[in-house]
Amino acid sequence: MSQRVKILDGGMGRELARIGAPFRQPEWSALALYEAPERVRDVHNSYIAAGAETITTNSYAVVPFHIGEERFANDGARLAALAGQLAREAADSADIITPVRVAGSLPPALGSYRPDLFNEQQAQAIHRVLVAAQTPYVDLWLGETISSIAEAESIHAVLAGQPQPLWLSFTLQDEPELYDAVSTLRSGESVGAAVSRAIELGVENVLFNCSHPEVMSSAVKQAAAVREQLGADIGIGVYANAFDHGSNSGGANEGLSALRKDTHPEGYLNWAQEWVAAGATLVGGCCGIGPEHIGRLAAALK
Repeated sequence: MSQRVKILDGGMGRELARIGAPFRQPEWSALALYEAPERVRDVHNSYIAAGAETITTNSYAVVPFHIGEERFANDGARLAALAGQLAREAADSADIITPVRVAGSLPPALGSYRPDLFNEQQAQAIHRVLVAAQTPYVDLWLGETISSIAEAESIHAVLAGQPQPLWLSFTLQDEPELYDAVSTLRSGESVGAAVSRAIELGVENVLFNCSHPEVMSSAVKQAAAVREQLGADIGIGVYANAFDHGSNSGGANEGLSALRKDTHPEGYLNWAQEWVAAGATLVGGCCGIGPEHIGRLAAALK
C-alpha cells in the first residue's frame, strides 16, 4: 500500500454505558449530553489515548428518532453544538504530535437501517440543524450508516458550500446467509454503484460501517475495484459493529443488541487485517468496539 493505515475511533454509545454514563433508550448516546457531558469528553479522550487519529462527534442520536420531535426542536442545535465542542476540546488538548481530526457525525435522520423511511425533505431539515451547530468545531463531515444512494446524495446536498471535506459511510446487508455473497447496501443497491456515485460527489473517503465484520471484505474489494477503474484518489475505510448474529432484526429502539464474543480486540484485528489486505486505508470500530480494540489496531496497523 502506498499510504499507511489511518486509525479511527470506536463506538460511543456502548462505551458510555460501559463506563457508567447515563444511557438508555430511546435517547441512546444523546442522554449523556443532557446529563453528563463530561463523560462524552472522557470517551473521546480514551480513543485518542488508544491511538485514534480521527474522532467523531457524539451527535448520532441527536435526531427526533431518538430524542423526540419536541426536544429536537428545543434542544437539537444546542446538543449538536455541545457534541462538536466536546470533540474539539478533546482533539485540541491531545498531547500528540499529529493533530487529531474531528468528524461531524451526520446520522440517518429518520432511523438506522431503514431506507424505506427516508424522506429527503425531512432528512435535510434535520441535517441542516446538525450542520449549522457543528460547523465551528469540525474538520470534516461524516455521513454515517447510510442505507441508500439517495441518503448519500441528500447529505451531499445539505453540505453544499461547506469547506470541510466529506466522508460517506454505507451500511450493508449482513444476515449470516449473506456472508459469502457480494455485499450490497441495505437498500439492495450495489456497493459499486454507491462508490461510483460517492466519487462523482467528490468525497474524500468512502467507508462501510455498522455491519458485521464478515461482509466488509467484499465491500472493500468492490470499492477498490471502482477506485482503480475510475482512477479516483479516495481512501476506503471500515468500522464494523460487534452485534451478535441476527440482533439487527428489531427496531433501533426496541432493545439493546447483544454483543458477540469473537469480536475481542485480537479477533477484531484479524478482520481488520483482511480489510487492509483488500484495500482499506482507514480502520476503526462501530457499536461495541471500544478503546481496547482501537489500541490493538493502532499498535498493529498504524
